Amino acid sequence: MPTPHTPAAACKTRRTSKRLPRTARVLVAGAALALALTGCAELDTTSPSTVRKAGAEAKAADRGKFGTVDCRKAKCVALTFDAGPSENTPRLLKILKDEKVPATFFTLGKNHIEKYPELVKRMDREGHEVASHTWSHKILTKIEPDEARRELERPNEAIEKLIGKKPTLMRPPQGRTDDDVNKLSKELGLSEVLWTVTAKDYTTNDSKLIEKRVIDQTKRDGIILLHDIYKGTVPAVPGVISELKKRGYVFVTVSQLLAPGKAEPGKVYR
Repeated sequence: MPTPHTPAAACKTRRTSKRLPRTARVLVAGAALALALTGCAELDTTSPSTVRKAGAEAKAADRGKFGTVDCRKAKCVALTFDAGPSENTPRLLKILKDEKVPATFFTLGKNHIEKYPELVKRMDREGHEVASHTWSHKILTKIEPDEARRELERPNEAIEKLIGKKPTLMRPPQGRTDDDVNKLSKELGLSEVLWTVTAKDYTTNDSKLIEKRVIDQTKRDGIILLHDIYKGTVPAVPGVISELKKRGYVFVTVSQLLAPGKAEPGKVYR
């Protein structure tokens, strides 16, 4: 099972060479702990509204495609699910189909894409966006570049084989990224997508609590992080959708949230 998203998620972290002196390693570890406790402001991310503005000014050939709604006018949010598909995903897909809600699935390779290939096909067939969450959920900032490349290439290849197109979006495990990951993502044609809303559904099976956490945090252009691998999450989804619709929100995929702009490979969006 993937390591939960931590409070330090979305902070830049650097690979630490084992050859560093012990004192230096302690200092680096201390800095990382400080970031975990205080958050970090140095991560360079781009908001959906910024992308939309740039897209409106771009040439027609460079613009992203709208979905059923123009998020420059509508109060849009993106519902995203990490680390699946799983045995819970068929129920989730039925809920989304009944509610006419598109979602973005950041899928894992090992034990997920390879175990449930038909669900990946179904996601695409039913209008959802299929994206990558790496092959085996290794923290990209903590592994060697060659291994990080394999973590990103393998799901790309597996997804393309199943649905005929490679993903263009990737969510780094625990939201941990750095300049090296940005560069590698650019080479592979991937944009990194973080989140603005988390229910921390890895900490509880209480569906009502998960629902409340999402609703309390959601604002326009929100990117909602949930996991379809945990027992309490899918039962919370109908309530989340119902209440946010009542509040005037419209659900779109991440790419639709950015239209008429497009996510640019190697950049980080939140």
